[in-house]
Amino acid sequence: MSELSVFDRRFFGGESAVTRIGTGSLGGKAQGLVAIEQTIRQQFPPERTKGFTITIPRMTVIGTDFFDAFLAQNGLLEIAYSDAPDDRIGHAFQRGDLPPRLVGDLRAVTGEVRTPLAVRSSSMLEDALYQPFAGVYATKMIPNNQPDPDLRFRRLVEAVKFVWASTFFKEAKTYLKSVGKDPSVEKMAVIIQEVVGAPATDRFYPTFAGVARSYNFYPCGYAKPEDGVVDLALGLGKTIVDGGRVWSYSPAYPKAPPPYGNVGDMLKNTQTTFWAVHMGSPPPHDPIRETEYMIELGLDAADYDNTLRFVASTYDPGADRLVPGVGSDGPRVVNFGPILDYEEVPFNDLIRAVLKACEDAVKAPVEVEFAVTLDRKRGLPARFGFLQVRPMVVSSEEIDLPRERLAGDEVVVGSETVLGNGRRDDIQDIVYVIPESFEPRFTAMIAAELERMNAELADQGRPYLLVGFGRWGSSDPWLGIPVTWSTISGSRVIVEATLPQMQPDMSQGSHFFHNLTSFKVSYFSVRHTGAHTIDWDWIGAQTEVSRARFVRHVRTETPLSIQVDGRTGRGVILRHG
Repeated sequence: MSELSVFDRRFFGGESAVTRIGTGSLGGKAQGLVAIEQTIRQQFPPERTKGFTITIPRMTVIGTDFFDAFLAQNGLLEIAYSDAPDDRIGHAFQRGDLPPRLVGDLRAVTGEVRTPLAVRSSSMLEDALYQPFAGVYATKMIPNNQPDPDLRFRRLVEAVKFVWASTFFKEAKTYLKSVGKDPSVEKMAVIIQEVVGAPATDRFYPTFAGVARSYNFYPCGYAKPEDGVVDLALGLGKTIVDGGRVWSYSPAYPKAPPPYGNVGDMLKNTQTTFWAVHMGSPPPHDPIRETEYMIELGLDAADYDNTLRFVASTYDPGADRLVPGVGSDGPRVVNFGPILDYEEVPFNDLIRAVLKACEDAVKAPVEVEFAVTLDRKRGLPARFGFLQVRPMVVSSEEIDLPRERLAGDEVVVGSETVLGNGRRDDIQDIVYVIPESFEPRFTAMIAAELERMNAELADQGRPYLLVGFGRWGSSDPWLGIPVTWSTISGSRVIVEATLPQMQPDMSQGSHFFHNLTSFKVSYFSVRHTGAHTIDWDWIGAQTEVSRARFVRHVRTETPLSIQVDGRTGRGVILRHG
C-alpha cells in the first residue's frame, strides 16, 4: 500500500482525494478504501464508464494517535471502560478538549468546505476479514452549511467526539465480548468525507444508495449464489443498512420479475420513505444523537425534488399496471424500472464491473457500499461514489442435504431458504417469541425481553437457537423485531418465520446481516405458506428455563443437530430422542 498523503489543509483543492491527519492506524474501513483506490483509478477511467464518474469521495482520516491523546488528556479512560450508559459516556466525551495539534486541521476543513460531511468510524478492528464491526460504531452526517465558520467547526468537532465515544457504547462492548477481544486493544480512527449527493429544497441526498454483494445467500429464479445481489434505495444508504424496505435484484438478471404477487403487494412492500441530510432550520441541539442532522421524508418530497424520474414507476389503476417513470399522476413505486428494465442509465453494467474488479483485487467475494447521483433530467452524467468494500465470509465446507431430509418426525425446522453453511451440535437452548403473544405493535417490547435473556445466556457461555417472526434487525418495527447485534449476540442459529400480516423479504444489505455472516450464524427463513414448517408443539414442550410476556427460554435434554447446505440454500434443525 502506498504512503498516504498528509492533509495539506486543502480538502477539495489538494492533489490527493484521500489524505491523513496525524499518525497511528487508519482503521479497517479507511485502509479498505485506500487499498481499492488504485484499482478504481486504473479500471474505471471516465472514458470507460459510459457517462459515470466513479471515485472515492474526498476524505481525510484522523489517525488513532489523536484518539489516544484525546482519551489521555481528558481523563476519559475510567468512564470509557465503565458500565455507564451511552448518553453519559457521550456527554463526557463532548466535554473533552481536542488535542491542540488537531484543531488547525479541522478548522481548515470547515473553513473551505460548505457542503455536507459524513464523519465515519474506522476502528482498528473494523472490517477485518473474519470479524468486521459493520454498523457497530457511529457515523454522523452534518450539513456544514452554517454561515458562521466557528459554528461549522464546532459541529464537526462534536461529530468527531461522538464517533470516538461510540467506541465504548454498549453495542460495541457487547460485540467485542462476543468475539473475545479485549476492549483496551481497540482504537478509533475517524474518516471525514464529503457526502455524495445534490441539494434539493432544504435537504441533500444522492439519487440512490446501494449495497452490492458478489455472493448471494438467497438466490431465486434462475440466479445462482455467485451471480450476486444488489440492494438499492432512494436517498441515503441508512434505509439499507437499517434493514428497511429496499429493491433487491440479481445483477445477472436485472429484468427478472419481482417477488410480489401483484401491484398491490408492491405498493405495500416497497420503499415509501427515504433519508436525507437536513439543510434547513437547525433541529434541537443534540450532539450525541446519530441522526441529529438527518431527516426521513415521504416519496412526495422526492417527487417534488424531481429525484424519482429514474428510480420509480407510476401505478395506473385503470390498467392495473406500472408505467416506468413519473410522467403521469398516480402512486409511485420505487422499483428502479427506468434503470433496470429500460436501461435509461447503464447502471447495472457498471455495478457488475465494480463487483468483478473488487473481487479480483480482494481475492474473495466482496460487499460494496456506494451512492449514486444522477442528472435529474437526463440521467447522465452521473456520479458513482465508492463508500466501502468488505470481504465476505463464505464457507467452503461441503454439506450434503437433499430435499427429502427437510421433512420427518425428527425435524424441528426445515427450510430451503437458509443463509450460511456448515453444521453444529452444541446447542440445547432455544429462545423463541411465543406465537400466541406476537403482534407487530409489540416488536420493540419483544426486543427488550430478548436483550435480557441474551445477556443471561451470554454470561453463561451458552449459544442458543433464536426463533421469531418477521425480519430480524429491521429498524421498521412493522417489518420485524428491531434488534441490534448486542440484543442477540449469543445466538448462533436464527429462524425467522413469516405471518400473513408480516411477510418481508430478507435484507442482505444491512450491517446486521453482514455481521451474521461474518460470525457464521446460520439464518433460516420459514414462510407460513411454504412446504416446510416449525414444530412449535415440540419446542413448547421442552423444559422451561425462563419466561417473559412475549419471549420464552427452553432447554432440550440433548443437543440439536443443525445442518446447512450453502450450495443449495437448504437447512434443517433436528432433535434427538
